[in-house]
Amino acid sequence: MKIVIAPDSFKESLSALEVATALEKGLRRVLRDAQIVKVPMADGGEGTVDAVTAATGGKRVHRVVAGPLGQPVRACFGLLPDGVAVIEMAAASGLPLVPSARRNPLKTSSFGTGQLLRAALALGARRIVIGLGGSATNDGGAGMAQALGVVFRDGRGRVLTRHLAGGDLGAIASIELGGLAASLRGTELLVACDVRNPLCGPRGASAVFGPQKGASPRQVRLLDGHLQHFGALLEQATGRRVIKRPGAGAAGGLGAALMGFCGGRLVPGAQLITTLVGLAAQIEGADLVITGEGRIDFQTAFGKAPAGVAKLAASFGVPVIGVGGGLADDARHTFRYGFDALEAAVTQPMNLAAAMRDARVNLERAGERIGRWLRLGLRLNP
Repeated sequence: MKIVIAPDSFKESLSALEVATALEKGLRRVLRDAQIVKVPMADGGEGTVDAVTAATGGKRVHRVVAGPLGQPVRACFGLLPDGVAVIEMAAASGLPLVPSARRNPLKTSSFGTGQLLRAALALGARRIVIGLGGSATNDGGAGMAQALGVVFRDGRGRVLTRHLAGGDLGAIASIELGGLAASLRGTELLVACDVRNPLCGPRGASAVFGPQKGASPRQVRLLDGHLQHFGALLEQATGRRVIKRPGAGAAGGLGAALMGFCGGRLVPGAQLITTLVGLAAQIEGADLVITGEGRIDFQTAFGKAPAGVAKLAASFGVPVIGVGGGLADDARHTFRYGFDALEAAVTQPMNLAAAMRDARVNLERAGERIGRWLRLGLRLNP
């Protein structure tokens, strides 16, 4: 029996590889002779670099870059054996890097993300994957563009040298592309993004995601106006129409900047990662696939890593079990989207802190339960 274990991480608890390893340990208590293949997964957000480097034998490259508030942070990106670089924008510009009391998207910048991009280009990467998830910023990607050499001037013609944040966009009067990193030419930039929001308006970056980053209603209105202004200048400078494009509002407008300044192409995150880790080759010929994430609910079926795994497995006719730290009441609806069975790691009432603390042991037990059900099935159908 061949079993492929391809889960996402359990956020703030276990990495995808740790989840897969715990499930494997439990399975082997029952199915000692099974062929078990672990393929850690992600959807372009947190855990993407870990998942892809683990699956491909890639390496992590560390750099000290500017955090969202300008403070130095140690961030990393992945460099795969075929030369592809994989970046999580949250590694340099993520919300967890900003203390709760200081969260204010008027003051946060994506400059550090641009530094990671520049570092990958300097190492010769000609295909770069960048995941947009967990951002602290609402700067339209202006900070990122600065790090890549784009020059922004104010109404008096003065170069804006500080790391541009969401509150600075209204001061920009012109954009010059002459210094844009020459190494971008001939580079394919794939943006792992499942967000479809445009740059501005009621469904734009500021209105939908601004409050999560600490913006008040007044600040949301101010930020949206700034993005309207910045988006118009971006389109004028690059000749690319990005303001209304789906995904332009991802990561505080970084989606618009990557499409406009860098010619990036937005791709569904889970779909892109399944391709990078070579999941299809592992699923083909398998008897069972196990996937999962920290909480399985109806939304699991849409755009998340387990959904991508289930869809791919279904294309090969391989059954899928979804394992969650917990199962929501509406999790049963996932059966309509490629999942054949669900299993919860937590089997008794407990608070979130305890569930996260004991996640490894609970997953081992879940793996053992799955193994026993499989063995029972084999006895019923010899």
